Amino acid sequence: MSEAMSSIPRLGMRSRKNGSSPAPASAAGNVLPEDLFVKTLGLERKRTERSGRRFVLMLLESAMFEAGGDGAALGKVLRTLVHSTRETDVKGWYKSSRVLGVIFTEVEGADGKGIAEALLARVTNALSGVLREEEINQIKLSFHAYPEEPDGNGHGGHADRVLYPDLDAGEEEKGIARAAKRAMDVAGSLFGLVVLSPLLIAIAIGVKLTSKGPVLFRQQRVGLYGREFTFLKFRSMYVANDDTVHKQYVKALIAGSRGTANGNGVYKLTDDQRITPLGKWLRRTSLDELPQLLNVLRGEMSLVGPRPAIPYEVESYDTWHRRRVLAVKPGITGLWQVEGRSRVTFDEMIRLDLRYAAGWSLWLDVKILLRTPRAVVLGAY
Repeated sequence: MSEAMSSIPRLGMRSRKNGSSPAPASAAGNVLPEDLFVKTLGLERKRTERSGRRFVLMLLESAMFEAGGDGAALGKVLRTLVHSTRETDVKGWYKSSRVLGVIFTEVEGADGKGIAEALLARVTNALSGVLREEEINQIKLSFHAYPEEPDGNGHGGHADRVLYPDLDAGEEEKGIARAAKRAMDVAGSLFGLVVLSPLLIAIAIGVKLTSKGPVLFRQQRVGLYGREFTFLKFRSMYVANDDTVHKQYVKALIAGSRGTANGNGVYKLTDDQRITPLGKWLRRTSLDELPQLLNVLRGEMSLVGPRPAIPYEVESYDTWHRRRVLAVKPGITGLWQVEGRSRVTFDEMIRLDLRYAAGWSLWLDVKILLRTPRAVVLGAY
């Protein structure tokens, strides 16, 4: 993650009294407007997903850049950025008249923090040749590497939203629809918990009577923007079981990820000895998923969305796989469950999730919800 990189304070190097010769005023013409820069940033992410070559986004924020600010200082900064970076680096407005950005493409080096420190020294040295010390100290500088680096636990960590401004485009227009989706989630989860309460109680009693251990299974899952939450299910396995076999299965599936194991479910092992007899029935009917209505009510999940990922699964993701956790909350049911489920490969499942996120609408959610009972009855597993 770029959190360590983005915590770099304001520039504090002393400026040189003898400024370098100013670059031509036309240099500012090489700076992209906000819409083009944001679009280019999205394209660079996709390029990195294919090539695996990292890029670093540098942002410079200062009141001097805003309307009524120091136009002369802004001109110096623009010219310095244009002439102290490579032709392949992209310069532009991350936020018009407020935040300047530079995309350093295909940056070599394994240590993101080390790259940030090297770029910090390089850019600070260039700016200190044309700006006064008080001007330099008004600039806030931050660095954001893509792909993001894992957190201290080796997990994917939270997504750095700074790298995804294009995903926020049109959010104002979608605001009413998003609020309606949340209202539908709250109403639907409350309705389900009340109406299904006799069934929930019966299953809870059955789980408690047929095997030792708690009624509910709790597990950390990865939600929107990579934030982890406690995921709930009815327990379908014996307690104190070893999840190593599932970790190995998931890792191999994603690495090979171009076909499902034995043609069966993406995340369900065949003849898994850890599952109780009642648990097999609960899984086959998907009734073990019902406690997730509480996750929906708490706002951690939605009724409809991508399947919530397990942290050790995310560790094995390709870069492009991570997009599935950036646009929408995970859901109890989704496009994969009603269209593919055990018939698709892991990569195809991810593509279905991305297709859902790109084409999301309330009507699409309603259609998926209406198709879910049939998918459950057919018993994909």
